[in-house]
Amino acid sequence: MDSLSDLLRAHGLAPTDKRLAIARYVLRTDEHPTPERVMTEVRRTHPEVSRATVYATLAAFEAHGLLRRVELGLGHVVLDPKVRAHHHWIDETGRVHDLPADSLRVEGLDALGLEDPQV
Repeated sequence: MDSLSDLLRAHGLAPTDKRLAIARYVLRTDEHPTPERVMTEVRRTHPEVSRATVYATLAAFEAHGLLRRVELGLGHVVLDPKVRAHHHWIDETGRVHDLPADSLRVEGLDALGLEDPQV
């Protein structure tokens, strides 16, 4: 895909200006931002974007397979544009890092029959 517009279209989403502004940040970051962080970053260049638009767009991106929500516990949610199976490691500063799916094996986890276990 040559552009974010093409990527959105390929996932069944119209590439509106606001969706593109949100996609420019959330789909290109190497971090795992919170929805609030996405809103803050997008508003640097698009101050007119509302909280409702950001949250609705993030939900649409998730529903169309462009990103996934990662629940870290105690209501803390971050977003991950890497939708392929992998694990997360949270360091002592609270930063979330990606670990390849085959780098961590929990014995007996397969026997539980979980669809998408988050270790």
